[in-house]
Amino acid sequence: MRRNWVRIRPIAVACYIAIIGKIDAGRWLAHKLRFTSLANVCYIARNAVTDCLNDSVEPGADTPRTRYLGMRMRASRNGTPAYKKIQNVIRKRIEGGQLKIGDSVDSERELARIHGVSLMTARHALAGLEREGVVERRRGSGTFVAPPKIHFNRLMSYTEHMSSRGLSPRSRVLSAKIIEHQAEIAARLALPSTSDLVKIDRLRLTGEEPFALETVYLPGPEFGGLAAAPLGKSSLFATLQHDYGVELAYADEEVDATAADAHTAELLSVPRGAPLLRIRQVIYSTSGKAVIYGVGFYRSERHTLFIRRFR
Repeated sequence: MRRNWVRIRPIAVACYIAIIGKIDAGRWLAHKLRFTSLANVCYIARNAVTDCLNDSVEPGADTPRTRYLGMRMRASRNGTPAYKKIQNVIRKRIEGGQLKIGDSVDSERELARIHGVSLMTARHALAGLEREGVVERRRGSGTFVAPPKIHFNRLMSYTEHMSSRGLSPRSRVLSAKIIEHQAEIAARLALPSTSDLVKIDRLRLTGEEPFALETVYLPGPEFGGLAAAPLGKSSLFATLQHDYGVELAYADEEVDATAADAHTAELLSVPRGAPLLRIRQVIYSTSGKAVIYGVGFYRSERHTLFIRRFR
């Protein structure tokens, strides 16, 4: 029995090499062969072929290498690569509530065993989910479900942003009043320096966790009634549209990083000096008139700014 295995093993390696040669990886394997034991060559060749089949062979394809290997193709019927299948399984478990924020995700080795793929494929799947912010890796501890991030890539109210990420938004109105003699803010709204302004401070939360602190200013003569509006329960954008007939169209924004002062840190439940994302924006109506000037402070570990650039 031992003699037969010793004789067959080089034949198997030769077949793997021939297969890999057909997928243009012969040079890579030849380099490995010079420095690797025969047993490891078998392992390397098998994983290389498996990864190739996972990521490049059409489902149901009848090729010499699939006939020889006699293995089940590890791609779905629509040609989804194996690493994407793993990602989809993890996403569905999160969406279905089987995995919650902070829960441990299967390790690379465990995912490779469950899905019948190489460690490289499992690692690629987790790396992609980490880049998307779905999971987070903690050195020496493992991989865990990450808290969802809010992506600022469209002009939406904060309520809409939170809801789009499957979160339950809540606002706490800290103050709502009429102010005056704020020349710089009035200028941003293209108003005379002595104009009355509505100022509204709100703490944004999901559940009991604070996510952001926002202050908005609007022209007082037109929107003075907002000082008494129930903005803790409703969206400012929706209120402007339904109660004032104002439809918002676009915004000019300035984005930078800042450190939390003592007051902001206390409200956002972060250490003093913690990094925050600060966004200043002037929001315009469909008629091109400046309606809102806002300043927001956002917890950096909970928010991502998505930017698409064109050349």
